[in-house]
Amino acid sequence: MLKQQNGNWETGILQRPLGRGINFQMFVDSVAPLLDALKHEKWPLFRECHDAWYRIAGEERGNRQFLVQDPDGYLLRFAEDLGKR
Repeated sequence: MLKQQNGNWETGILQRPLGRGINFQMFVDSVAPLLDALKHEKWPLFRECHDAWYRIAGEERGNRQFLVQDPDGYLLRFAEDLGKR
């Protein structure tokens, strides 16, 4: 569950920006509909959409990904699998 700060479930004093050093990665079938929705709402991206390749167990795996910051400062990384090369 992702929600805005409301006084519940807090384990200590919170200072902005919250979520320093944390990003939650979520895989989706396609990042395009999310990008369209964010653009429609004029919500800024923290990092523009880009293709990233990571070496894993002797092969490269790719993601098309972008990051957006929620109102409390947490980074949300949405990624679409590009397969391997």
